[in-house]
Amino acid sequence: MASETATIELSVVIPVFNEEKVLHELIARLLTACERISSRFELIFVNDGSADATLQKLKEHAKADNRIKFIGFSRNFGHQSAVMAGIRHSKGEAVVLIDGDLQDPPELIPELYAEFKKGYKVVYAKRVHRKGETFFKKVTARLFYRTLKKIISFDIPLDTGDFRLISREVVTHLVSMGESGRFLRGQIAWLGFGQIGVEFERQERKAGKTKYTFRKMMRFAMDGITSFSNFPLQIATFLGFLFSLVSFFIILYALYSKFVLSEVVTGWTSIIISSMFIGGVQLLCIGIIGEYISRISVDVKKRPMFVIEETNCSQASDPPEKTV
Repeated sequence: MASETATIELSVVIPVFNEEKVLHELIARLLTACERISSRFELIFVNDGSADATLQKLKEHAKADNRIKFIGFSRNFGHQSAVMAGIRHSKGEAVVLIDGDLQDPPELIPELYAEFKKGYKVVYAKRVHRKGETFFKKVTARLFYRTLKKIISFDIPLDTGDFRLISREVVTHLVSMGESGRFLRGQIAWLGFGQIGVEFERQERKAGKTKYTFRKMMRFAMDGITSFSNFPLQIATFLGFLFSLVSFFIILYALYSKFVLSEVVTGWTSIIISSMFIGGVQLLCIGIIGEYISRISVDVKKRPMFVIEETNCSQASDPPEKTV
């Protein structure tokens, strides 16, 4: 296995979901970019349960070129699981992660690889412009990453996605991580090592529409926050302390009004509003705690992140066993 790994200089992992319309151009551009680096490379396409002819077209390309590998999931398991499947099956000394919708330009790969050859273990692509995206998505993405950067204990590069190059050493550590809910850009930043960014302009989608719905974006954001920060739990604790303190002073005021001022505190509306508000805060805190418990529950079950139905890749490397 080690000798086989050494024969591959570069692996490119490409998760795809219903991308048959851009697949031919994507492969052509990837081959051209990789050939500028070395003849010893592999393209690993991970079909994340596509409903169109994506998998069939991948098989056709794989028959024509043995440098093209494919992994077909039994259903849609999500973008991060697809990327992780490709990483597990990669053999290159350097591994590039890139989306399959051509918003991330394959032509940037040689530049990423050039920085890797200088000694950097992680070379991430930093977006200076995001073409073809709505104002809402740009604003929410900007707000999320800057908030995340404030509440975590390590440095995470801003305005970056999963488009990056990682070394074999980083791959080994990623594979060894046991959590089921993956937030790869955060995990890679958490590992540290020498990292550098390369700026680029993100392009519009060549065809189709984004696969990230608002619901998926919210789930992705929650995974990112709960994976690396207990700040939401600290907020819940602070709110509990704050409203307990406020309630204590309200009780003192009510007793003072009754026994000193001989006045009865009235106000049905204010009581109902206060009760509803405090009830809402309680539900919010329970929801925050529930998110963390849910992550623990998923990890305890130890279900696989994905199920592979068919592939032309060799057996994936298993993570090293943990010693107690």
